[in-house]
Amino acid sequence: MEDISKLDEELKLLLAHVEAILFTMGEAVEISRIAEAVGHDEDTVRKVIRNLMERYEDESFGVQIIELNGAFQMCTKASMYETIIKITNVPKKFTLTDVLLETLSIVAYKQPITKAEIEAIRGVNSDHSVNKLLEYNLICEVGRKNAPGRPCMFGTTEEFLCNFGLASLDELPEINQEKIEEFKSEAEDEMQLTLDI
Repeated sequence: MEDISKLDEELKLLLAHVEAILFTMGEAVEISRIAEAVGHDEDTVRKVIRNLMERYEDESFGVQIIELNGAFQMCTKASMYETIIKITNVPKKFTLTDVLLETLSIVAYKQPITKAEIEAIRGVNSDHSVNKLLEYNLICEVGRKNAPGRPCMFGTTEEFLCNFGLASLDELPEINQEKIEEFKSEAEDEMQLTLDI
């Protein structure tokens, strides 16, 4: 029978290696890459990461490990933000206005999508909101549409997932079709009222 103290030491060492990888990378790292680096199978590494995630849930830690599309990232807890900006001189967190949230939700649910398609849905010019979302790194260019002029197509980023606490786009809330029809009806009524005046 294998010595339990030896297993404990091996586990501690594996925890330390995985923690070091996540800390050093500073971005989401796929489980397969971590497993390859530490020389263990993905299931073992996933268990080790879950163990670390549980440890970091304790409020005595200022960092946490989050899952993003099957990859893992070590990052600062949101509750530490006010302290961190005092030393890094980073400007306050950005504020998402209703217009930015509307544009961001269109991108999130319809991606990949062009600016012209966003404007067709919103009914107004979206240059400012698209540029702001790009600046905030919540959306990014994901390619070009095979259409005249080859317009840029946009999609959400890992930063978007982090900021909204989502592990993947599959966790976006489902759209209520009844509400959509209700909103369409209200918009059509408003348009008719405008035309009648």
